[in-house]
Amino acid sequence: MDFAKFQRLVEARPGFQTMDAPTASGEYFSDSCGDMYNFFLKVGPGAVIEDISYFTTGCGFGTATCSLVVELAKGKTIDEAGAISTAQVEAELAGYPEKKKDYPERALEALKVAIDDYHAKVASGAVPDFAAMEAAPRPVRAAAPASQPVDDGKVTISLR
Repeated sequence: MDFAKFQRLVEARPGFQTMDAPTASGEYFSDSCGDMYNFFLKVGPGAVIEDISYFTTGCGFGTATCSLVVELAKGKTIDEAGAISTAQVEAELAGYPEKKKDYPERALEALKVAIDDYHAKVASGAVPDFAAMEAAPRPVRAAAPASQPVDDGKVTISLR
């Protein structure tokens, strides 16, 4: 587990806030520990998640996990966000302690409830079908810098 990243996520809590007038929201209550997870989505043209935030009553692992889900889902389409796996969340933190392995599943369940809420609102006409609208071009992530060998046999990586 990447404890330094976990600590940064707990201290900074990126995405930890309720959202005014979300397009959709979803709540999951874990009866095994009493934690509550709630995600808020602002969806735009192309069904792209333009903004996402969360509220949780959970511990540090709940907070860190929800922050990771926010990072993974923001800028993705509703369908792409719905396909985020527990393995992807776990990989972002380089694993979870055995007793905390169910936290990604809990947070993703709350995200899926929010996505289901979005689909229900589209079906009822409560919100527009953003998927039918043309999305703005999404930024392409830059490729990792290439390694460059040098004469002494060592590999140098240039970071900018």
